[in-house]
Amino acid sequence: MKFLPIIFSAVISLFSQSVNAGIDDKNFGTLKVSSISSIYDGDTFRAVIKDVHPLLGERIGIRVSGVDTPEIRGKCKLEKSLAKKAKKFTVNFLRSSKKIELRNVTRGKYFRIVADVYGDGRNLTKLLIRSGHAVKYDGGKKSKDWCK
Repeated sequence: MKFLPIIFSAVISLFSQSVNAGIDDKNFGTLKVSSISSIYDGDTFRAVIKDVHPLLGERIGIRVSGVDTPEIRGKCKLEKSLAKKAKKFTVNFLRSSKKIELRNVTRGKYFRIVADVYGDGRNLTKLLIRSGHAVKYDGGKKSKDWCK
């Protein structure tokens, strides 16, 4: 058991080197999604990443880059209702996409992947914003109060 952290560190190192040589240290390039495991809300889901060891690529959390959607466990009824609509939009987008790619992949909080999500060449971030289900988000303080 005391070797587990060493093995885990080695796997992480190999993963970061093999995903895309030549990409800067914080951007891991493009990954292909084999399947969607679950969808939590409009900007967060879990997926299986193609050609990545199951330790790192199975049911890995994905955060859609550049957007903030209402929270499922929001502060008010309105936010929770809007969150369900944003989730439904993302569910429909992911289920209807035959080819899902994660581009400009980086590592975010909670060991999640943060990436631009593309389904059949369509950018989920742009579609969420255009449809009114999300606002732009740069990773700092959230600017939108979904209860107003």
